[in-house]
Amino acid sequence: MAEITLKEVSLQNGETIGYREREGGSQTVVLVHGNMTSSAHWDLVLENMDERYKVYAIDLRGFGTSSYHRPIHSIKDFSDDVKGFADVLGLSGFALVGWSLGGAVCQQFCIDYPDRCSKLVLVASASTRGYPFFGSNDQGLPDPEKRLKTLDEVKRDHGKTLPVQGAYDEKNHELLRAIWNALIYTSQKPEPERYEKYLDDMCTQRNLADVYQALNTFNISRHDNGLTKGNGEVDTIDIPVLALRGDRDLVVTERMTKELVEDYEGRVKFIEMKDCGHSPLIDDLDGLLRHMEQFLEREEQKA
Repeated sequence: MAEITLKEVSLQNGETIGYREREGGSQTVVLVHGNMTSSAHWDLVLENMDERYKVYAIDLRGFGTSSYHRPIHSIKDFSDDVKGFADVLGLSGFALVGWSLGGAVCQQFCIDYPDRCSKLVLVASASTRGYPFFGSNDQGLPDPEKRLKTLDEVKRDHGKTLPVQGAYDEKNHELLRAIWNALIYTSQKPEPERYEKYLDDMCTQRNLADVYQALNTFNISRHDNGLTKGNGEVDTIDIPVLALRGDRDLVVTERMTKELVEDYEGRVKFIEMKDCGHSPLIDDLDGLLRHMEQFLEREEQKA
């Protein structure tokens, strides 16, 4: 197995970005994690992806070992950090792989810096129209009729924000485990020791409400998402794009992925992964790597 090293770089904006580097060949891949996670959750991909790829997995600002000096206000703030990271390491022409929140970040990066990324893989990605944050009803369940609008409202939400933040503050692994078992690890579960590391890692997040609101307002489509009007910037993404979603994903719905595919207007290859939830990394690692590597290799041959 190729060596994996935890490192960090300092950006010009004053933030420090932690990342994992996996030695490999000449093709560079940058992995961008989702909410409630960090580069630590890419471990199985780092350990098992073909060694012809040089792989970097970053910790977004406010996650993992990265700093959080200045709060983020939009997905673009994360995208700018990825650009700063790539600048420091001198990376260009790389493939981007974004999981969930990371999918939104990677799409924004491709819009903001179209000459830096050669291929885009979206794994259980947030929609081009964002990820809505609904308030809670009296039972504490999401109320689709109650779309929250402001960061203050999101911070005060008693159905999701406050319980998860409380679990972080108290390092309540049992509550976090219950959430992930109910919503994400619905098919397969990580081996116990690995799962404990993931739970420890979740508690490093310092930007929960900020991320919820950034996803709530994200909209690169040409549609109104109920909170923000789309800017149509998805139309500028003209590199090869692969989108993967598990047919049992309870976090990113089928409708959200249909929105994404529709907004790319034929410029995305979509594959539905069978018997797979929101974490193909755990539910079907072999399938995930196969789809990713076949896509990257095919597009490399075309270049």
